[in-house]
Amino acid sequence: MKSSRNVIASLVCAAVALPAGAQSYPSKPMRLIVGTAVSTPVDLLSRVVADRLGTQLGQPVVVENRVGAAGTVGAQEVLRQAPDGYTLMTLFMPMTVAQTIMADINYNLARDFTPIGQFSWSYNVLAVHPSVKANTPRELAELMRAEPGKMSFASGGPGTPAQLAGELFKMETKTDALHVPYAQFPQAISDLVAGRHQFMFGATPPLIPQITGGKLRALAVTGVTRLPALKDVPTMVESGFPDFVVRDWQGIAAKGGTPREIVMRVNGAMVKLLDLPEVKQIFTKFGADAASSSPEEFGKLVAAETERWGRVAKAANIRLQ
Repeated sequence: MKSSRNVIASLVCAAVALPAGAQSYPSKPMRLIVGTAVSTPVDLLSRVVADRLGTQLGQPVVVENRVGAAGTVGAQEVLRQAPDGYTLMTLFMPMTVAQTIMADINYNLARDFTPIGQFSWSYNVLAVHPSVKANTPRELAELMRAEPGKMSFASGGPGTPAQLAGELFKMETKTDALHVPYAQFPQAISDLVAGRHQFMFGATPPLIPQITGGKLRALAVTGVTRLPALKDVPTMVESGFPDFVVRDWQGIAAKGGTPREIVMRVNGAMVKLLDLPEVKQIFTKFGADAASSSPEEFGKLVAAETERWGRVAKAANIRLQ
C-alpha cells in the first residue's frame, strides 16, 4: 500500500511540476531556424514574427538561416536539439514535398515535429513574357498544346511552389513544358524577363514590379480571391480551373515531444502578434496575409499539403539529389 501511495504521489508531483516549469518558459533567448536564404519571402516573414514573438514572450528570438535541400538542413538542426521549446523552426510548404522528392530523408514531419501554429499565407501569379500571345491561362495552354515541349517555365528549384504550380498546370491542361530550376530565384525572374522562358508561377512580391512595369504580363493569380495589388487579374478558379488554388504558407513547429504547455504558450503569443495592425501591414507589403491557427489546425494543414503535393511530385517525377 505504501509503495502505491508513493507512485501516486510521484505522478501528482510530476503533473504539477510541468506546468510550473512551463510558466517560467522562456528563461533564456530562443532560436528560430529558417531553412531559406536571407531576404527570401520566408526569411522576411519569419523575422517579423521572431521580433514580435520575442516581445510577447519576454526573451529574444534569434533567426538562424540553415539553408539547403528544401528546408531539410534546418529540420535536422532542430532534431539535434532538446524538445524544450528553445529551438523552433519555420515550417514552409516545400518542406512537405521533401519527404517525397528526397530518397535519403530520415525524418517524418508528422511524427518528429510538433506543430505550433501557422503565421501566413502567400500567393503566386502566373506571369508570361510579353511575346507570348496569350491573355488567359487557357490560351497559354492552347499554345503549349500546339507546340509540345517547346515552352519552358522557371522556378527557384525542385519542389518549390513555382515548380509545383507549373507541374499542376501541365497535368490539368494535359500539356507539356520544360521546367528549368534556378538556385537563385531572382535569376529565374531575370531570364523570364529576358525571354529565355515563356511563363512562371512566381511569388508576387518580386514579380509585381515587373508586371506593373510592362516587362511581364499577368494572366491569373493562384489564391482563393483576387489580390489587392493585382485587382484586375482573375484567379485561376475564375479562369476555369476550379481546383487550382496554390497557396504557399509558413508556420512554426518544434521538435516532437515539446511539452504541450510550451506549445500553447508560443501559440498564444503568435495569435496576439499576428493580430497587430502593423504586422498585417508588413505582411501585405511582402505579398502575404497574416494567418493564425491552433496547433491542431496547423497540423491538419501540414498533413493535407503533404498528401496533395506528394501526389503531384510523384506524378511529375520530381527528384532532389
